[in-house]
Amino acid sequence: MAVDLSIQLWGIKFKNPVWVASGTFGYGLEANQIYDISQLGAVVLKGLSLKPRQGNEPPRIVETYCGMLNAIGLQNPGVEKFLTEIYPQLEKIDTHLVANVFDETEEGYVEVIKALNGCSKIVAYELNVSCPNVKKGGMIFGHDERVLASLIEKVKKATSKPVIVKLSPNVGDIKKFARVCVEAGADGLSLINTILAMKINVEKMKPELSIKTGGLSGPAILPIAVRMVYQVFEEVGQEVPIIGMGGITTYEDALEHILAGASCIQVGTANFYEPTAPLQIIEGIQKFMERKQIATFKELIGKAH
Repeated sequence: MAVDLSIQLWGIKFKNPVWVASGTFGYGLEANQIYDISQLGAVVLKGLSLKPRQGNEPPRIVETYCGMLNAIGLQNPGVEKFLTEIYPQLEKIDTHLVANVFDETEEGYVEVIKALNGCSKIVAYELNVSCPNVKKGGMIFGHDERVLASLIEKVKKATSKPVIVKLSPNVGDIKKFARVCVEAGADGLSLINTILAMKINVEKMKPELSIKTGGLSGPAILPIAVRMVYQVFEEVGQEVPIIGMGGITTYEDALEHILAGASCIQVGTANFYEPTAPLQIIEGIQKFMERKQIATFKELIGKAH
């Protein structure tokens, strides 16, 4: 039977629910040399800040059991260089772009978004709120309800495009933070970001990463991510769409997120060791729907509830 993999969010039609996660795909230009990334539902761009960032000193990536730790430090060329050198190369790609945005102040987030508003290929913004707010003494935006709500409200005033908030799992109650985001005006939620973790080199008797801790991603975090998507769907899933990520390597992993309540998913760490994983996931979901005689993708969302 013919199946429809498309999904409509915020009045925008995505050809399928498989996106790629920020920070694991660059700006898509390298992957586009391996396969046509227009086949993806969307590309979430590597995080952009107002000014260029060099990131942390190496070592800043280390493998772990069933995953990896990264402490890249959000290295990026800054929004101005992106607009002049990178974006023109992306305009011909036939899929939607989602800009991942961060900065160290509310004003920084707003300025980045204002700079990107004229980019027609960018259909939405994903706010990385796992960054320290320098004006609040280093408080992580996504770890303080008031700071988070204030940021969302200011960003919403700066754009007419949908604003997705990328939730941190490193909080006590993710449902509470999801509710804060929705009440502040967020149009969608993506979860989960990486989990704070550490690896110690036994021979050297010191942490492997230069800044000691990093973000854990990969298959190891799949069950945690699915649980959080399930909980957030129960809390706000009828009000805004959820974009699920965390540990997705196969179509079955993707379906766990979708059945838990995700309207779309993002493939992250798998891109590093299996660049065509997103395409395999698209094909796997399609064959699953054919086998189960499910005509439209939307029927799968939240089916496990």
